[in-house]
Amino acid sequence: MKTTKIEWTDKTWNPITGCTKISQGCLNCYAETMSRRLNAMGLEKYSNGFNLTLHSDCLDEPLQWKKSHNIFVCSMSDLFHKDVPFDFIDKVMLIIKKTPHHRYQILTKRAERMAEYFQNRNIPQNAWLGVTVEAQSSKTRIDILRNLNAPIRFLSCEPLIEDLGMLNLDNIDWVIVGGESGSNARPMKEEWVLSIKEQTENQGSSFFFKQWGTWGSDGIKRNKHLNGKMIKGKIYQEMPLQKL
Repeated sequence: MKTTKIEWTDKTWNPITGCTKISQGCLNCYAETMSRRLNAMGLEKYSNGFNLTLHSDCLDEPLQWKKSHNIFVCSMSDLFHKDVPFDFIDKVMLIIKKTPHHRYQILTKRAERMAEYFQNRNIPQNAWLGVTVEAQSSKTRIDILRNLNAPIRFLSCEPLIEDLGMLNLDNIDWVIVGGESGSNARPMKEEWVLSIKEQTENQGSSFFFKQWGTWGSDGIKRNKHLNGKMIKGKIYQEMPLQKL
C-alpha cells in the first residue's frame, strides 16, 4: 500500500528527522516546512522541530512490512548529515540487510560523507544510492556517486533551479527531475528539463519526470496540480532497470 505522495517511491522511513541547509536546493526545504507543521499539530516525533534528531525507536519499522516496498530513507532528513554518528548509520544498514525483500532509496546532498562511510563497509545489495543535483555547483556529487558499488545509482534533480549543462551519466542508472513548489518557488525552464531528458536517453539512464511544480512549462506561476507532470503532452516516469 502506497503511503506517500512521492511518486517514485511507495513508503518513507524516518529514523532521523531534521537537517541543516548546505546548498542552493535547500533554500525552500519542504521537509523543514513539513516538520514545523507536524510539530504544531503536536506530533511527538517532531517535538524538536527541524533540529536533527535520531529516533532509535523507529529503526525496526521496516521489519513489520511483510510486502515488498520501495522505501525512501530519511525523507525528512539526510542520513549522511555530519551530526549522524556512523554507528547509528550502521544500525540503519543492519535493518536494510535484514529485509532483502525491500528496496531502500537513500538520497543525500552529502556525497563526500556517504563515500567516507562506505570506504570500509559493504553497500547492501538492496540499497539504492542517490545524490541531489539541483544546480551546476552540485555536479561534483555525481563523480563521487558513480564510484560507489551500489546496485542502483541515481540523481535527483529536484528542485531543478538552473540549466545543468552537459552531464556525464556513466554508471548512473536513474535520473529524477522536478520543479520547486510553494509560494517562494524558483522557476524551472522547459529547456533545462528537455536537455536532461535527452542526455539520459543518449547515455542509457532511466528518466523520471516528477512534476513541474509551481511554475508551469509555459513559465506561468499557478497551483502545482494544474501544472501537472507532462512534457509536451506525455508522461515520462521510468523506473531503473534492476541489474542481475
